[in-house]
Amino acid sequence: MKLSKQFPLNALRVFEAVGRLGSFTKAGEELGMTQTAVSYQIKLLEENIGELLFLRRPRQIALTPIGERMLPKVTEAFATLREVIDTARQNADEILEIHSTPTFASHWLARHLGAFQLAHQNIAVRLLRGSRLTDFSRETADLAIRISQAPWPGLTCHPILRLSYSPMLSPKLAESIGGVKKPVDLLKLPWITDDDGRWTRWFTQAGLDAADHTARTFDAGGALDLEAGAAMAGHGVAMLSPFYLQDELASGRLIQPFELSWLDDSTYWLVYPENRRNLPKVRKFREWLEATLAPERDAIALAAR
Repeated sequence: MKLSKQFPLNALRVFEAVGRLGSFTKAGEELGMTQTAVSYQIKLLEENIGELLFLRRPRQIALTPIGERMLPKVTEAFATLREVIDTARQNADEILEIHSTPTFASHWLARHLGAFQLAHQNIAVRLLRGSRLTDFSRETADLAIRISQAPWPGLTCHPILRLSYSPMLSPKLAESIGGVKKPVDLLKLPWITDDDGRWTRWFTQAGLDAADHTARTFDAGGALDLEAGAAMAGHGVAMLSPFYLQDELASGRLIQPFELSWLDDSTYWLVYPENRRNLPKVRKFREWLEATLAPERDAIALAAR
């Protein structure tokens, strides 16, 4: 036997409204149904039960004895269902799961999430860092931070940031060659790199050819946090983004000898499935992220001119 035959939920919903309001017309207005449709659902329920639930009188209806016994229980049942749904919605809104690229998660997002949670104390944040793309159809992530030159089809994608890059090193390493005063001085030092093209691009903007430079320390696979750590330890010069290293630059653990920088072609994106765009927790995080990053974006754009 089909569940709809065993448990006529829609007809019970109509019965509860009619019994509570004492009117087919008022029940139809509340439920967005015609009076004919309401009458039809009540008839289906009566046929399902095998008993009349209402006495039809001129300009008036009244519950039968069995209808009177059913109504409080049905009303209570729908109240319980509403409570279950409200609780589920509340729990879903309480936890925001974010998947992010490792460096953005560790060097920016983790440092600023406290401000988001102070502003939205009903939302707990679960932050997971990783390099692989999140599969929203199989994972519980609400949204993700990704890097690419173009948005992903099938997802809502908001461009949030493009980074600028410039050489950075430890003060001690700079002192080892009497200081770094001109771009050409960087050719005397080892570089921490995973991509020679980043250096070529910067030196081209500086008007120099760095093709003959071969001193490399190690390949960090593009992990900017590892490159920054190696640079602070004095192992070489790293091509890094000031966006991630403001504290290290302010404290003197790293120095950025030159204002010259280049703007990356790739963009950081905030992405999530289209069907989650109206979730309050997703909307609140997007608005907070865009507002918080706005001054950073303006500063990067100005420095890259």
